Amino acid sequence: MSNLNSLALFWPELLLSVTILVAIIADLFYDRKDSFKVAFWSLGGMFLAYIAIRLQNIEPTSLFMDTVAHDPFSQFFKILILISTAIVMLMSLVSGELKKYRIGEYFSIMTIMTFGLFLMSSSIDILMVYLSIEIVSIMSFFLAGYLKRNSLSNEASLKYVIYGAFSSGIMLYGLSILFGLTGTTNFFEMQKAISVLGAESNLALILSTVFILVGFGYKISAVPFHFWTPDVYEGSPTTITAYLSIAPKAAGFALMLRFFNQVFGSMPENAAASWSAINGLPWPELIAVLSAATMTLGNLVAIQQNNVKRMLAYSSIAHAGYMMMAIPMMSNSSIEGIMMYLTMYLFMNLGAFFVVIYVKDNVGGEEFNNFDGLGWKMPYVAIPMTLFMVALTGLPPTAGFVGKFYIFAAVIESGSKFYWLAFVGAINSVISLYYYIRVVKHMYLLGERSDEFINPSSKLVLGILLVLAVPSFVFGWYFSPIAEWVTRSTTMFQGM
Repeated sequence: MSNLNSLALFWPELLLSVTILVAIIADLFYDRKDSFKVAFWSLGGMFLAYIAIRLQNIEPTSLFMDTVAHDPFSQFFKILILISTAIVMLMSLVSGELKKYRIGEYFSIMTIMTFGLFLMSSSIDILMVYLSIEIVSIMSFFLAGYLKRNSLSNEASLKYVIYGAFSSGIMLYGLSILFGLTGTTNFFEMQKAISVLGAESNLALILSTVFILVGFGYKISAVPFHFWTPDVYEGSPTTITAYLSIAPKAAGFALMLRFFNQVFGSMPENAAASWSAINGLPWPELIAVLSAATMTLGNLVAIQQNNVKRMLAYSSIAHAGYMMMAIPMMSNSSIEGIMMYLTMYLFMNLGAFFVVIYVKDNVGGEEFNNFDGLGWKMPYVAIPMTLFMVALTGLPPTAGFVGKFYIFAAVIESGSKFYWLAFVGAINSVISLYYYIRVVKHMYLLGERSDEFINPSSKLVLGILLVLAVPSFVFGWYFSPIAEWVTRSTTMFQGM
């Protein structure tokens, strides 16, 4: 579709672009104590973008000379990104960490990042892939180091820049090799070119695939590309830690699924039958091993943590491993599994981080000891936190159980070849129970019992807790609307 005609289907992104400009200009007119009002401009613009997405025709097509896909798959991830961004913005309004700073630009940067995540989830051209990843990465660097007076935040930002630049460079090199082999930047043209490559191109194709996997692995915090995650998550503002664990990860999985599905996934029968047979290498098995390593390392190291925020950082690595379990299958059911998992993970993970924010602001820290007796002193906070911990473990009847059920079902459905992966995932879920329940133990079994309740003074705090806790529980037994939405959203644009 031509650039001019594409604008008619690009309304969500256009509205975000206008919102970014409005937020930047509005911030110029607010003094420091009123700069938080920029959040309302950003939230208003994102609400309009959401309405635009819901009103759009979902007939799959391509925009801007086949660089961006317009399909139910991208719409699904855009809605997830909008929901997570909006919730994190509301969390930021009550975060004590940010009150010392002028935060108008903080919300502007988050809106720009949302725009980049939109492009990530819909890119079908390697130039757009790299452009969108860099938009997201640069904004992430700013947000990770937003607490300028905090040495840990400065360290987090520096490490993020170094690791991010390194991984982006490797990914760009892989993309350039792929471009050299195929002579095109479009996913579908690449697919056609790869199908007729001779054996002399095998080594180059293997290298390009591995280098591209490095970039994807960095985005989703997969082992062994996870080294940045714990330190960056610990040093960043907790609101941004929560955001990084959801939105970029969702967009990373969307891009990863689309890339392998469309570049390697539907090749002609006279070539490889699927991406799993590229160059005769067992790519599904390799991804499965990475998945097992990711969830195992994340869980085993999380056990050793005494800081709840850092524990949740390693927990997010483990959850990336669970979602990676479904990638080797590259089937509709596996894609549905990842999408269901991300939907459920959004609420329970943001909820856990929000409680950490509240405890740090009101108790003075984020260590496990700071949670002692919280169940008696702050029941309105402790009860939702218990729910979030149980949900993150994947126990019924919570949303986490439904997410894991879909993932495990996709793995088992693929046949006996990956039964071992399901077994590893089950063992890791049991391991995770230890450190999640440890939080509950500190809240109810340690510390002094108190008859004096400390209720949240802000209605916004209670509202955010309800918005996150209710889906974490309700979606555990009433998830059919979500499942139907996910099923409709697996449709990807497959070329003209």
